[in-house]
Amino acid sequence: MKRTFFITFHHCLILMSTILLISSCEQSANITKDKIRNAEILLDLTFTDAERDSMIEELEERRLNYRNLRNVELDNAIPPALAFNPISMHKKFDQDQRPITFSDYGKTALPHHAQDLAFFSVGQLAYLIKDKKISSLQLTNFFIERLKEYGPEIECLITLTEELAIEHAMRADREIRDGQYRGPLHGIPYGIKDLFSTKTYKTTWGAMPYKDQIIDKDAAVVKKLETAGAVLVAKLSMGALAWGDVWFGGKTRNPWDPDKGSSGSSAGSAAAVSAGLVPFAIGTETWGSIVSPSTVCGVTGLRPTYGRVSRDGAMALSWSMDKIGPICRNAEDCAMVFDAIRGPDGIDQSVYDLPFNYSPVISLTDLKIGYLKADFSRDYDFRETDSLALETLRGLGAQLIPIELPGLNTNDLSFILSAEAAAAFDALTRSGKDDLLVRQIKNAWPNVFRAARLIPAVEYINANRLRYQLIQEMEEMMRQVDLYVAPSWEGNNLLLTNLTGHPCVVVPNGFSDHGTPTSFCLVGDLFDEGTIIAVAKEFQSATEFHLKHPSLFETDKKKNPLQRKSN
Repeated sequence: MKRTFFITFHHCLILMSTILLISSCEQSANITKDKIRNAEILLDLTFTDAERDSMIEELEERRLNYRNLRNVELDNAIPPALAFNPISMHKKFDQDQRPITFSDYGKTALPHHAQDLAFFSVGQLAYLIKDKKISSLQLTNFFIERLKEYGPEIECLITLTEELAIEHAMRADREIRDGQYRGPLHGIPYGIKDLFSTKTYKTTWGAMPYKDQIIDKDAAVVKKLETAGAVLVAKLSMGALAWGDVWFGGKTRNPWDPDKGSSGSSAGSAAAVSAGLVPFAIGTETWGSIVSPSTVCGVTGLRPTYGRVSRDGAMALSWSMDKIGPICRNAEDCAMVFDAIRGPDGIDQSVYDLPFNYSPVISLTDLKIGYLKADFSRDYDFRETDSLALETLRGLGAQLIPIELPGLNTNDLSFILSAEAAAAFDALTRSGKDDLLVRQIKNAWPNVFRAARLIPAVEYINANRLRYQLIQEMEEMMRQVDLYVAPSWEGNNLLLTNLTGHPCVVVPNGFSDHGTPTSFCLVGDLFDEGTIIAVAKEFQSATEFHLKHPSLFETDKKKNPLQRKSN
């Protein structure tokens, strides 16, 4: 027992002395050779006594630099001057924007029970609105009522934007009546993850320290969707500071099993679409935050290529990994929403101006489709449904080619995210207000932010050099195929493609023994979202998994919410 206590106490001394050396400590204790020696243990380095002595003056000077820099207030919105580029050497892209076509929804009719509208697709609702079989105001009121009724139950709603929604719905109806139809999103209600700023409404980032925060601007995505005529009805829950499904107001529930969480961090976006509270929602992904909640909630999510959608007005977590995408009922809905939000805005300099070419008609026999054979062969939770999905693709004409991802253990690069996140929330850590976050366990942001202060800058830069090499290797692999199929969670694919910036569609493909949804992923070449969305649509045209809904949220059919008095 004494030895155990000694080791623990000794390690605490090492940590304390290292924090004195390179953290935000404001004490005036001098840096000594012994403190440097202790820090070496955390850095996995060894210096000589003479080398330690030579460092002291520069380290003292650098500590003063740190203190001076901390006196300059840095807003979360300010990016670093170093920009991430996901494009490999000699990469060429299609520069021609061809006309985008969507499926014909002309056979869509109003349902016998109005409540069934809750699970209509964007394409179906768009036809009903354009054909004036339903008004945007009726539809907006319908989804507002559902949000009020079920939002608290699954803890997915942070702010209802009712006043704004009614105003925009009425405007949409006037424009459509006057022949000024803007496209398939015109008059369609939607929800957005509460890390996007909106004028006059709070932007809480799901976290207690920011629960009353108002950022007086509309995020680029909000502006683009308003331009497309979409109607914002809700700001939806997210795991605090984009981790998990726990936020300051509770834990977002899985509509298929409300005893469980909806995963995260786009928890509310996926849960609200799954429960029929909005036709579509906007989420973000840094490392699985669209793929994971879309999987457990049984909806279709698109994680676009890094650099496709402006992040202006969105909370920064990792400047080199954050991506914005739609969460919808089906793949073609994702295409409709993505087409509205993609492209430069003149502010976010990481966004590329490249075409998005999509057609609902595609032949799988004409494509080289890879699959991660080693990952699919393992014993994992979704193996049975994934195997059936592969057989469905083969039945549709796909000749699946076994491929392997680059061999680098990407988990060794995962601290890139930790370092950038700690920088994004440096002020929170130094203020001590990180104690206000609900989750205070080891595997949560407060501890990760603190530990990340001890990541050496040299190691962070070298990790990104390896990431550059990984991008080149990934390009070599992608030359073999047009796209590939991967398990949603199993193996190295999820983190690897988030590091390289490749696009992904997560597709429902069945149910577990517990009755909860499962999924697989289609991963495409950089900036080729059109192909993976079209293949996902082919799969969904041959299956019905995306048409299944959690029965708890099929409301009383006797009600007729469309008869609500118009505002």
